[in-house]
Amino acid sequence: MTLSLGFSPCPNDTFIFDAMLHGKIDTEGLRFEPVIADVEALNQRAFAGNIDITKLSYHAFAYLTHRYALLDAGSALGNNCGPLLVAREPLDAAAIDKGPIAIPGKMTTANFLLSLACPAAQNKVETLFSDIEEAVLRGEVAAGLIIHENRFTYAQKGLVKLMDLGEYWERSTGLPIPLGGIVLRRDLEADLQRAVNRVMRRSVEYAFAQPEAVLPFVRAHAQSMEDAVMQAHIGLYVTDFTADLGPRGREAVAQMFRIARAKQIIPDYNTDFFIN
Repeated sequence: MTLSLGFSPCPNDTFIFDAMLHGKIDTEGLRFEPVIADVEALNQRAFAGNIDITKLSYHAFAYLTHRYALLDAGSALGNNCGPLLVAREPLDAAAIDKGPIAIPGKMTTANFLLSLACPAAQNKVETLFSDIEEAVLRGEVAAGLIIHENRFTYAQKGLVKLMDLGEYWERSTGLPIPLGGIVLRRDLEADLQRAVNRVMRRSVEYAFAQPEAVLPFVRAHAQSMEDAVMQAHIGLYVTDFTADLGPRGREAVAQMFRIARAKQIIPDYNTDFFIN
C-alpha cells in the first residue's frame, strides 16, 4: 500500500523521514510517496484533505482533529526551540502591537504563540518563512516571526531578538513547546494507523542510531545551509519526544489546545485526537 507523506525540506524533517522513505527499516509492506513543501503549504493541503500522512503545525491541527489523528512518533517538541520575534532594532510593546509583523503563516504554531503573547498585535503579513529575515532587513515590516534554521542566522544579519515565544510558553506552562506533529487520516483503518506509527518511530530511532546514514538526504534538501547550522537545527527540533511523545508530550499538546480554546483562538475540537 502506498500512502502520501507530507513534510518540509527542513533538516529535522528529512532527518527523521529518510529511513522510512528509502527502505532502511521494516516498513511493514507500506510505501510512502513524499510531498515536500513549506509547512504552511502542508497545512493548507491538510485543510483540503488530500494527503494521507503529513507534518502539521499544531495550530493547524487544532482545526483538523475531526479529519486527522496524531501519531505518538515524529513530533517537533522540546525546550528552548520556539519561534523568535526579531527586528532591526529594539521595539517597545506599542511598536510591536502596531506592526506590521511578518509571520510564516496564519495556521503555524508560531502565529498561535504570537497571538497568546501579544494578542493586540493584529497587523500581520503572511510571508514564506525563509523570506522573513530579508523582509525585516528591507524595512517592509517592523518585525518578523522566525522559525527553523533562521534561529541560527538572524544575529549574523544584524537583527535583534525581541521575544522568544518558546520561553514565553515554557514560563507560562512549565511544559515543552509543541511546534509540529505527524498526523494521518482518521478514516484509515486502526491497524494501519498503528503500523504507520511503528514505522515512524523506527525511522526516528534509525536516524538517532545512524545519523551519518541519513545525512545525504538531509543535505540534498538543505540547499546551501552550512553543516554546523544543519546539525544545530536537527539537535534543536529532534528530541526524545520525536521518538515518542509519552505522557508529558501528550499533556503539552493537550494543554496548548485547552489554552487556545479558552482564549477563543481555536474552535471546539475533538479531544480524542491521538491514534488509538
